[in-house]
Amino acid sequence: MTSSFTDILLCKRIPAGLLAALVVLACGYAAAVHAAGTVPPATAASAAAEPPADAPTPPPNGTIAYVLTDLHWAVWESADGKTECPKGFNEGNREHFKKLFPQDGKQRTLLETQLRREVDAWYPTTAPEQFNFLEAGGPTAYGLNLDYKIGQTDFTGPDGAKGVDNQLYRVLGCIRNYRPPEGAIQGFDNDEVTKDVYNRVIVELSGVESLVNDDDVQVMIYRGRDPILLDATGKNAIPGGSQRIDVRWGSKFIQKMHGRIKGGVLTTDPSDFIYPWAVFYIATDEFMHAARFSLNLTPTRAEGVIGGYLDIESWYSQMNRSYSTHHQSYGQSSAPSMYKALRRLADGYPDESGANTAISAALLARWTQVNLVPASKAQAASIALQKPAPPYAGPPFPRTIAEETAENNSQVASAELR
Repeated sequence: MTSSFTDILLCKRIPAGLLAALVVLACGYAAAVHAAGTVPPATAASAAAEPPADAPTPPPNGTIAYVLTDLHWAVWESADGKTECPKGFNEGNREHFKKLFPQDGKQRTLLETQLRREVDAWYPTTAPEQFNFLEAGGPTAYGLNLDYKIGQTDFTGPDGAKGVDNQLYRVLGCIRNYRPPEGAIQGFDNDEVTKDVYNRVIVELSGVESLVNDDDVQVMIYRGRDPILLDATGKNAIPGGSQRIDVRWGSKFIQKMHGRIKGGVLTTDPSDFIYPWAVFYIATDEFMHAARFSLNLTPTRAEGVIGGYLDIESWYSQMNRSYSTHHQSYGQSSAPSMYKALRRLADGYPDESGANTAISAALLARWTQVNLVPASKAQAASIALQKPAPPYAGPPFPRTIAEETAENNSQVASAELR
C-alpha cells in the first residue's frame, strides 16, 4: 500500500497536458499492479534471473588475488605436550656444547670447540652422534595425503583425514623453537612474512565462477613489491590493498598451477613450488617438490595448508643462514642434530645413490584479499614462465661421514656424555 500511495502522490504533482495524462495512465497501472500483488512480465523475468540472496557472488571478472600474511611450519600440539613428546623436548646448542666440552680444567683451543661446532653445523653429515634426538610422535599432525596412500608412518589430521604425510613434524615437533606460540623461530619466521617485502607472496585465481564450487581454476603465484595494508594496530592485515607484481627481480617466483574449488576449498594439482622466505633481511628461498595448496576461501580471506616434499638442503640452508648458533639456542635447537634427523626421516625424491633428498612437510598459511595493479599484471603476462630453479645442492665441498667420524674421534676433546 505504501508504494501505491507514493505512486498516486507523484501522479498528482504532474502538470496538465498530454504528457501528464500519459504519465497518469502509467502511474495508475503501477498502482493497480501493486494492489493486485502481481508483477509485470519483464520484472518477473528479471527476478527469475537474479540469484538467491545467499548465493555466493563470483569475484569481478572471475579473478581474485590474495597476499600471504601468516606462515608457520605445521606443528600440532596437545594440551600438555605429552601426546607428541612423551619424553620431553630436545636439548639445543648450549646444552650440547657443555656436554662436549665440560669445564673440567682441561685446556681446549677455539678451533677444537666453538669453530669445530660451527663446522658441524655448516658442513653436516649423517654420521651418528652422541646425542639422543627426540622425534615427535602420536597419531595427529597437520598436513595432506601427498602420496594418496595410508601408510604405517602416516598421521591423522585434526579433522580426521587419514594418510597425512608430514615427516618434518617428527623433526620439529619436540623442539621448543618451533612450538607455537612461544617458539622463537616460529615467531620470527612469521613476523618477517609481513615485515620484509622480499617475502611478498601472492596467489591469484582466475576463471572463477564461484568461490564455493568450480572444477577449473587457474592459479598464478607472484611476488609483490609493496607493503601490506594493515589496521590501526599495525599487526592485522586488512583486505582491499593493492600490490604491484615484481617482474624484474621476482620473475623466478612467477608460477602457474591448476586447481579446483569444492565446498569453498581450493585444491591445486601437485606442482614444484619455489617461494621466498627471508628472515632478518637475509634473502633466502625455499623449494618444495609436488606442492599442493588446500585453502578455505572467502571474498576477503584464504586460510589452510600448503603441503609437499621439502628439499632438505634448501630448507637447512635457509634455517642456518637465518638463525645463527646464538639464535638457535633461544629455543634449544641444534643444527647438526636436526640435519641428521632430516636425512634419517626423509621420505621422497631419492638421488642416484638411493638416498632421499626431500621430506614430507606442511605449512599453515593465511592470506588476505588484495588488488593487483593492472599494468604490472600485463608485464607479468609477457614473461615466459620459468621452471622453478633447482634446489640448493648443499655446501660445495661436503664432508663425508668418515671424515666427521674421524674428527669426532680425534679433535673433540671430550665427547663422552656425563
